Amino acid sequence: MNRYAGFALAAAVALGCALPARADDLVKLTIGQRGNWDTSIAQLGTKAGIFKKHGIEVEMIYTGGSGETLQPVIAGAVDAGVAVGTIGAIAAFAKGAPVRIIAAEATGAADYWYAKTSSPIKKLTDLTDKNTIAYSTKGSSTDSIVRAFIDENKLKVKAMTTGNPSSTLTAVMTDQVDVGWASPPFGLKEIDEGKTRVVARATDAAMVRGQTIRVVVANAEALAKRKEVFNRFMAAYRETIAYMYSDNPQVIKDYAEFAGVSETVARRVRDDFFPRSLVEPDEIHGMDSLLAEAVTLKFIPAPLTKEQVAELVRIQK
Repeated sequence: MNRYAGFALAAAVALGCALPARADDLVKLTIGQRGNWDTSIAQLGTKAGIFKKHGIEVEMIYTGGSGETLQPVIAGAVDAGVAVGTIGAIAAFAKGAPVRIIAAEATGAADYWYAKTSSPIKKLTDLTDKNTIAYSTKGSSTDSIVRAFIDENKLKVKAMTTGNPSSTLTAVMTDQVDVGWASPPFGLKEIDEGKTRVVARATDAAMVRGQTIRVVVANAEALAKRKEVFNRFMAAYRETIAYMYSDNPQVIKDYAEFAGVSETVARRVRDDFFPRSLVEPDEIHGMDSLLAEAVTLKFIPAPLTKEQVAELVRIQK
């Protein structure tokens, strides 16, 4: 009997070795603004093996802003988009686009607006109709914030799309735009060297404070067909956030390498600009005020109904 049991065990082991390992499920992402702390979750979680632990392989495509992030999701070319302006997502849904919000990405914001130190512009109210102020792409959170700056301060300044922080800095330094935008760590070096100065922070706009201004969105058809995969993706996303705010020094090393900054700057970015509450994914804060802002800023003609909001927001806690 022992001999037969041994044969059976050996056969089972051999059969198990012959079978191919179960492949991880691929999730394709577009991600706005490569190198920002809050948009590095998929990268850092992949590097740490957290997504693989949940059976998820992530394919990441970085974009210049929310508009570029959202369009491939709508088209079904990718499964989900990270760091899409909440108002932009609301507007797309209201127009019938197949998008669903599956997580909060940023509640509050670390974005800031700056000018050259040689510029006479030191604050938002210095801007006139002869000046220009930058935002990334149409429908992005920076677009909404700039519109709020203009509306709340009754400015006549012209808003311009300038893409990512790198191209925006070039535009500022070559006088193509008067006030640029950035998000840490980008631009901190120029501020420290005295080349630029901060004119405004995102939180200077009343609409930003306490609101979820960026979200993670999924293609509606992909979400319906692959709900279990998305649940595992979000489990890995949450675990990665916990890892990013742990005492493990490896996460700072990995982020510094990814963003191309020193470990000192990497730690400063996390500790000074991105409290953990900013990236917590499980609740959309300020939806009523976001809908009101979307109407005021002419993204949608009327607020979504409660039923429409329930259809749009599909967060699985």
